[in-house]
Amino acid sequence: MAKGPNAFRTISEAADELGVPQHVLRFWETKFSFIRPMKRAGGRRFYRPQDIAVLRGVRALLHDEGYTIKGVQKLHKEQGVRRLVGVGDGESVPAPAVGEAVLSADDGPSGAAEVRDRLAFALEDLLSVKARLDGLLKDR
Repeated sequence: MAKGPNAFRTISEAADELGVPQHVLRFWETKFSFIRPMKRAGGRRFYRPQDIAVLRGVRALLHDEGYTIKGVQKLHKEQGVRRLVGVGDGESVPAPAVGEAVLSADDGPSGAAEVRDRLAFALEDLLSVKARLDGLLKDR
C-alpha cells in the first residue's frame, strides 16, 4: 500500500522518490542548513512533505541546471526556501550568476581542475573528429 502525499518518508523512500542515493541526502544535510529532516531516537531520519519539496528543488538545481553547492546556498540566502520549492515544482529556474553554473575548486573531488581536464580531453576528441571530417571532405 502506497503512502499518502502527507506521510513522512524514510531516507530510502525519499531517495527513491528523488532518484538519488541515500548518501547524497546525508551529504546535502551537511552542506545545506535548511535541510533538516526529523530524527527519531537512534538517528533515523524522517522527511516531511515540505522537506521532500525542498530536496526536489535542490536536486533540480544541482543535477539538472548545473548549479554548484555554493550557487544553491546563495540562491537560498537571497531568495529563500520558497524559491527552492518553486524550482522543484517546475517553476522557471533563475539564471545562475556568472560562474555559478561552473564547478569551483571548493566543490570537492569534482572541482574545477577535474572539469578543466575533462573539457580539454573532449576538445582534443572534437578537434580530431574535425580533422578527419575535413580530410574526408577534401577527398570529395
